[in-house]
Amino acid sequence: MSAELLATIFIALMGLAILVYAIADGYDLGVGILLPLNKKYSSGTAPENCHHTDANRDRMIASIGPFWDANETWLVLAVGILLIAFPKAHSVVFYHLYLPATLMLAGLILRGVSFDFRAKTSVGQKPLWDAAFKFGSILTSTCQGYMLGRYVLGFDDSWQASAFAFLSGLGMTAAYALIGAAWLVYKTEGRLQQQAKHWLIAFNRITFAGVLAVSIANIWVNPSVFERWLASPSMWLTALIPIICFALFALIEYWLAHRPHQKVHDITPLLLVMGIFILCFFGLGFSFFPYIVPGQLTIWQTASAPESLQFILIGTVIVVPTIGAYTAYSYWVFRGKATALSYE
Repeated sequence: MSAELLATIFIALMGLAILVYAIADGYDLGVGILLPLNKKYSSGTAPENCHHTDANRDRMIASIGPFWDANETWLVLAVGILLIAFPKAHSVVFYHLYLPATLMLAGLILRGVSFDFRAKTSVGQKPLWDAAFKFGSILTSTCQGYMLGRYVLGFDDSWQASAFAFLSGLGMTAAYALIGAAWLVYKTEGRLQQQAKHWLIAFNRITFAGVLAVSIANIWVNPSVFERWLASPSMWLTALIPIICFALFALIEYWLAHRPHQKVHDITPLLLVMGIFILCFFGLGFSFFPYIVPGQLTIWQTASAPESLQFILIGTVIVVPTIGAYTAYSYWVFRGKATALSYE
């Protein structure tokens, strides 16, 4: 197997892991972002509407409980492939992104600690851990968006690049909130589902504006990407990516306007948002392939020795389907609407 083909296989596997992570961990980060907060009350002193909010928070956490920890496996897989298959690129990427990556890990740790402590602590302390879970989710998503913004501009240090990275961070947070709201529409019912539909309306529009703003800003600060899209021999085909993407935003609005009551349709918004994520990912891949560090290093320049990649591929062929099978099985077992949260 040639070195070029091996590098292409591993970049495809890494891309798959990143995409699955963005969708899977995206919705549970989104649920954390949307988590409503109450002020801290001592036991027995909370107003009645507080108990309703508590029930909603518990149901939201229950909807991601069986999945959220395993979803992060895909992030570990993506970083592992980058380290082993493209070590030089790994060094360059994390040299520039060590601070936001550290903050992201802090957010993920805070989420993990808060998730368990909120179930073990007293009633009076529970809002504190809910706030920590929400903050960890916002910190993680914002750092991921910021890192993406720095990455696509080749780690440029100009003020325009920094502004673009912060805009990307806000856009990523809104996108995760969008898929989180779609997940809650699918996994919950009653008042919480109705609230999730309101969140879906708001973040569908915010995310649409964010995608549009980031696309325009990217043309301004990174004109080579725009030139690549225009220079494509199949420009009419690549133009379908943004057209279909924006159409999916419109379809979400159409679905919300009709608000079907049949449970079989509750998954529709989630599928539409997943389509948006997939199209944005392919658009990003088309913009930069074969560069793994935009404008600096290609996948072939940074790939490990062919002998190493062939050896690693044997393990990857076993590990990736295993993770996929486990993930599919867990979603099958815990299909349907979320039930009451229980740690027994």
